[in-house]
Amino acid sequence: MNHREIVPPKLVKTDFPVIDTDPHFKRVVGYARRSDWAVAAGTAASAPALMMAWNKFQPPARVGPAGIASTMRVAVFVGISAGFLRLYTRSSVRFWGWAENSREVEMDMKEMVAKVRAKEPLYGVSNLDPYMQGVAARNSRYSQLFMHLIPWFNFVNHNQHGVDTSKYFRAAEEQIEAEQGLKN
Repeated sequence: MNHREIVPPKLVKTDFPVIDTDPHFKRVVGYARRSDWAVAAGTAASAPALMMAWNKFQPPARVGPAGIASTMRVAVFVGISAGFLRLYTRSSVRFWGWAENSREVEMDMKEMVAKVRAKEPLYGVSNLDPYMQGVAARNSRYSQLFMHLIPWFNFVNHNQHGVDTSKYFRAAEEQIEAEQGLKN
């Protein structure tokens, strides 16, 4: 296969630093804040709560307890799904720099500098060839904007994240120099 150019992500002006334009699923969930989990829990609880209120104020005609139980199971599933998708979107927005993300920037720097110092690939090892990694990146980048239509997550390790990774290497060098300075 001949060499193909990497399509860079569109640069979007943001008020906060961009951490990653296509964050991996594990990072998005792992970096979620307690407030994200609280919003997710509230969203998850709202569907069954609304269904219970609806059944109380407008009881369904010709539906027995089994029908109401079945409806509640669907409401719980919809609520949990909506809560998780909301959590995922809220966390992703901070990766993109669209919301305050100082905590995530600090966590990202610690994680990536540790990987640099351990001589590990920053974004993991992938079994895909570079072209397929690019396809995966283009398909999942900013996909969280349409999470309500098609839940699409990034499960692929690739190196196309829309950020300058040299900052991690500089920070690792500074840490090593500081440690050597303390020893001398």
